[in-house]
Amino acid sequence: MAHAYTAEAIERCLRFGVRSIEHANLIDAPTAALAAELDAFVVPTLVTYESMTAFGQDQGLPKVSLDKLHIVAEAGLRSLEIMRAAGVRMGLGTDLLGDMHAHQSRELSLRHEVLSSVEILMSATSVNAALVQREGELGIVAAGALADLLVVDGDPIENINLLEHQGRHLDAIVKGGRFVKDRLA
Repeated sequence: MAHAYTAEAIERCLRFGVRSIEHANLIDAPTAALAAELDAFVVPTLVTYESMTAFGQDQGLPKVSLDKLHIVAEAGLRSLEIMRAAGVRMGLGTDLLGDMHAHQSRELSLRHEVLSSVEILMSATSVNAALVQREGELGIVAAGALADLLVVDGDPIENINLLEHQGRHLDAIVKGGRFVKDRLA
């Protein structure tokens, strides 16, 4: 795994055999095509830039860093379009730390500006399972797979925002076959 932003850095990583690229905000079409050809993964982290832009000054980020954040944030949505067109497998992650971790599910809504709810949910489940080489065990509802399930109050295919707000719309969470949250009873 490598953290890379520019097409040049991403291409270099891919040619050296890196299997997963984090961020990739400044990817271009040829580099996305290379990632797809090499069956690599990219994990965009759009919410990181939104959160750091919103809270960075309070966290002590200097103006020069905040200005850079705007550049990569604006490029983030375009990178999703480029990667989707190339057929790149996009995983789901956020890179948020500390207090900003509470904003992680906002990544879903940000991606929804470009991607469908189904594409986003696949990123979080089956694509991430493939990324960590645990297909058939994670990211799927099937006999023999780990029983990690969410029961959502509503249809996240119709409204991906139901998965935001720190579980407000989750009536049940099943992890490893056991309820860790159950508002259904």
